[in-house]
Amino acid sequence: MSRKTDHTDPTSLENFLRPIVEQFGCDLEAADVSPAGKRRLLRVLVDRDGGISLDDVAEVTRAISKALDADDVMGDGAYTLEVSSPGVDRPLTLPRHWRRNVTRLVAVTLAGGHKVTGRIKSATDDTAELDVRGQTRTIAFADVEKAKVQIEFNRPAGTDDNESAADGAVEEN
Repeated sequence: MSRKTDHTDPTSLENFLRPIVEQFGCDLEAADVSPAGKRRLLRVLVDRDGGISLDDVAEVTRAISKALDADDVMGDGAYTLEVSSPGVDRPLTLPRHWRRNVTRLVAVTLAGGHKVTGRIKSATDDTAELDVRGQTRTIAFADVEKAKVQIEFNRPAGTDDNESAADGAVEEN
């Protein structure tokens, strides 16, 4: 009798999914399995510089589904696969998250509880430059406790230069 292995712990699952997602020039942002009635829900979040379109998400979904079927990573039992982009409500935790949100307004809580709100002008591997009421402020990622993009319904003109139409369509799901 053969015994199938369920590799749905987060680390094993991410190690399995990462190379599949990277084939499409994307980053695996998160992978999570949670109960959903009698089934399980495998939620996979992917993104890349320049944004990800619905067609990109569909391609990645097909590749992940095919790989999961072939390797039986999910073990026995039914599951539903959901692949999407992170959306604007995800915290900025890595330098690439900051880079992908240049021109966006962010609320940042720094070590010690000091709060700063500003528009991201640029980002490196260690810092981000924010425009805070007309003044440039450099924020070291090591000093950030929490950072989130602020949703703007009346965004100032000229701040959409780095966004494509597909970005907005995917983010607002």
